[in-house]
Amino acid sequence: MAARTRGQGRTALLLAGVVVGMAGLSFAAVPLYDLFCRVTGYGGTTQVDRTGGAARPVLDRTITIRFNADVNPALPWSFQPVERTIDLRVGENALAFYRAENLAQTTTTGSATFNVTPDKAGQYFVKLDCFCFTEQTLAPGQVADMGVTFYVDPAIAEDRNLDDVTTITLSYSFFRAAGDGMTQSSALASPDSGSYN
Repeated sequence: MAARTRGQGRTALLLAGVVVGMAGLSFAAVPLYDLFCRVTGYGGTTQVDRTGGAARPVLDRTITIRFNADVNPALPWSFQPVERTIDLRVGENALAFYRAENLAQTTTTGSATFNVTPDKAGQYFVKLDCFCFTEQTLAPGQVADMGVTFYVDPAIAEDRNLDDVTTITLSYSFFRAAGDGMTQSSALASPDSGSYN
């Protein structure tokens, strides 16, 4: 009888360990997936320059950068690129702006997600600075130009899988920030809020 009780105790302890392990893995899944995407560029995830803009070669190869903007309906903003496209030499720094306007009668805070297409170019699209690194807060009716500084890594020229890439689209989607206290009733509907493709 005592051996049976000990066996049940070990089984219960083992099952509890499995549950704790699975819970730990579920919490670790999001940051691990994020790390995987940032390292590999999977899903069009861009890279962030941690070198402080160290010198790099500028190649003769030119890539057209196209800009796209979307706004989640819960955020009462107008959001669009100032320029639709630019032509950029590989390795050359570029500065582009997106314009946001708060259409609500209250101060609102937004958070931007981003990616590039084609997905395979993500590992070579490098940001030096970006409005998307932090939440953005706009007063009622405020208009702001938000900048992103970036380059296309010269290593793209060594990747035969990207020889066919002549255009990269940088897309941003703004969402209402999790801590933003604005309510739906305080937002003004606007026919021109939404996406700009």
